[in-house]
Amino acid sequence: MSRLMNVASGPYAPPAPARELTAISADGARLHVEIHGPVDDTAAPAVVLAHGWTCSTAFWAAQIRELAADHRVIAYDQRGHGRSPASPACSTDALADDLEAVLKATLAPGEKAVIAGHSMGGMTVMAAATRPGFREHAGAVLLCSTGSSRLVAESTVVPMRPGRLRTWLTKHVLGSRAPLGPVTPIARAILKYATMGPGSAPHMVEACARIVHACPRKVRYAWSNVLDLLDLDHGVRELAVPTAVVVGTADRLTPPVHARSLAAALPHCLGVTELPGLGHMTPVEAPELVTGKIRELVTTYTQDRTHQQADTYTQVKEGA
Repeated sequence: MSRLMNVASGPYAPPAPARELTAISADGARLHVEIHGPVDDTAAPAVVLAHGWTCSTAFWAAQIRELAADHRVIAYDQRGHGRSPASPACSTDALADDLEAVLKATLAPGEKAVIAGHSMGGMTVMAAATRPGFREHAGAVLLCSTGSSRLVAESTVVPMRPGRLRTWLTKHVLGSRAPLGPVTPIARAILKYATMGPGSAPHMVEACARIVHACPRKVRYAWSNVLDLLDLDHGVRELAVPTAVVVGTADRLTPPVHARSLAAALPHCLGVTELPGLGHMTPVEAPELVTGKIRELVTTYTQDRTHQQADTYTQVKEGA
């Protein structure tokens, strides 16, 4: 699924896509896109998945496997991640361009989808909130473990009191140029502490470690600088579609304060779900809940419209 070391078995082993394609972004960047499920069934509702920093399409394996039974599931690698080549352009505008390109390449004109973003994927959605292509296709949104600003200042990865020193240390920890190296017991322990809840099962930690360690260090560093300076508060206020928010109470990278800020600023927030004891990797740590949230959004906000579009398409085809 991605260039990597993905786990080969279990619920987090990436399923094979029904179709693969390359979307071309505004600056010519090439994006690896996968489509799972009934790709030729126009009545099957669409779900678009945007992964986070240092991850890949493999991160959504559990959601893809469950949703593909009756949804067209579209997952793509952010530029520089997975199978998408690195690009010198790393910015929130580039993220928005990329999402628009994926939507245009995979959805019919006017077709609505539920768009789920985790971490930097959620920031991608916020960055694209004012874009015509996003507004054309977004029926509802799920934001998982994400924030719109002050990411470094609010992070609790460094266990000390908030302040300038913690912010400085956090910036240098998250923005390290050092290679992550092989997935060892020590590496798993570090990743679990920083990104997952204390009760995360070993197979969850293993799956996340393999995905994160596969991200090239230059890509990891380049995007860490973007996250350090992130300010998408304006994008949150423009995200007018129905939006649900999920966060783990033990999230050290984007603590619940971010989710609450998002809820206060979103024009149409459907509420915040706080998951006790879970960390930053909510789609992996709580796969059934995240998948259930996506299904709920599809049923409530896009499924009827999808069926109407399919009926119209059939009528036009039969009348041709």
